[in-house]
Amino acid sequence: MEDVTDAGIYARESPYLDRYVQIGAASGRVLSVSFPEIPDDDAEDDHPILDRIFEYLDGLEPITFDDVQIAMTMPTDQRAVLEGVQEIPYGDQVTVETLARMTSGLDHEDDDDIILVRTALDENPTPLLIPDHRVRDGPSAAPPDIEQKLRSLEGL
Repeated sequence: MEDVTDAGIYARESPYLDRYVQIGAASGRVLSVSFPEIPDDDAEDDHPILDRIFEYLDGLEPITFDDVQIAMTMPTDQRAVLEGVQEIPYGDQVTVETLARMTSGLDHEDDDDIILVRTALDENPTPLLIPDHRVRDGPSAAPPDIEQKLRSLEGL
């Protein structure tokens, strides 16, 4: 399990993304991942999760984040969807319908359940760590240009 005990805001500029990658961490968990053009004023640049994210962005080898503790502070049904997203392997992609099938208690033919899946993806607090860019026909919580670069990095 990756140690994220240092509470605070951390950010580092990514030449690949042409933006900063910013994380919020507290109580040993990552609370948020965002991609601002300018980081928060009080953001520091040294954190082990940022190191891992930048290894991933180097694209030299597949990097996973399945050992990173993420604060899943959303409704239970949305959490179940995002836990399913975490199971999608690096370089693979699924559809919203497939993700609904993968999520216990959801019916891929029920419009309300499809809306729930889309809402969970759109409100994902930690895009990249919860790789919503691997759901090819769903929204991503990352900006569209970032989503496309992450998909390209993984050959999707």
